[in-house]
Amino acid sequence: MAHAVAVSPAAETFTVGTLKVERFGKAGKAVILIPGLAGGPWVWSDTIASLSKDHTVYAVTLAGFDGTAAPTAGGNWLDLADASLADLVRQKHLQSGIVVGHSLGGTIALRFAGRHPDLTAGVVAVDGLPIFPGMDRVTPDQRDAFAASMRAKIEGATPEAFQAQQLGYMQKIGTLDPATAERVAPLNGRSDPKAVARYMAEDVTADFRPVLKDATPPILEISPYNAPDFASGPMAMSEAQKTAYYASLLSTAPHAQVISISPSRHYVMLDQPVAFQKALADFIQAH
Repeated sequence: MAHAVAVSPAAETFTVGTLKVERFGKAGKAVILIPGLAGGPWVWSDTIASLSKDHTVYAVTLAGFDGTAAPTAGGNWLDLADASLADLVRQKHLQSGIVVGHSLGGTIALRFAGRHPDLTAGVVAVDGLPIFPGMDRVTPDQRDAFAASMRAKIEGATPEAFQAQQLGYMQKIGTLDPATAERVAPLNGRSDPKAVARYMAEDVTADFRPVLKDATPPILEISPYNAPDFASGPMAMSEAQKTAYYASLLSTAPHAQVISISPSRHYVMLDQPVAFQKALADFIQAH
């Protein structure tokens, strides 16, 4: 089911703003890969290996994740990531490239398409949305309270507790395969807990749906679905209902499509690498 997470050495490594950038391959259409919360290039190991044969792949890491230093600047760190991504595209002339993001990275990619529609030819969001799932159903004040609670829980964790949080997340939400959860949780655990907490809080309180009206590039949203996880409780829904819910959150975007990949949890590229890479390759070829 799941594949290895070792990444081949990058052809080039450099920094743009708050992003560490690793380049793989040297020819063909550019693809920018953005990991989710606490992630690094290891998230995309199979994707990088596959795409770098015919594409130039830029795998970015947000400052504070995967062993990198957290930003020293104040303000909103998602704003800094957005500006850094725009600088990367302009510096390397990647306007005809595809931006692919997982989770928080997908949220950043969607927002990027709305704020900089001239800087990308298309966006693929892998279980990343313009608003955190469920937060569309509560008030901004309730979102703020939830974010503050989540931030305190992560920031206040001891190193051991932070590692345990990452393992619990991977086991329950991240992936279907217990062995994969055991293997990748320590990789998420290399990130700075305070940075993880801050990005998480910014994500939970944000609502980027209004900017999607300007997101003229084509958008593909990949929605993972694992039936037992949605069998009961407040988020109980069928696969078709989940796809429709995701489509409703993207309804302001002019050219958005949602596809479901199942059975899969949040890390689709680990649970269903073949189906994920086919969906991604088809989108890149089409755009």
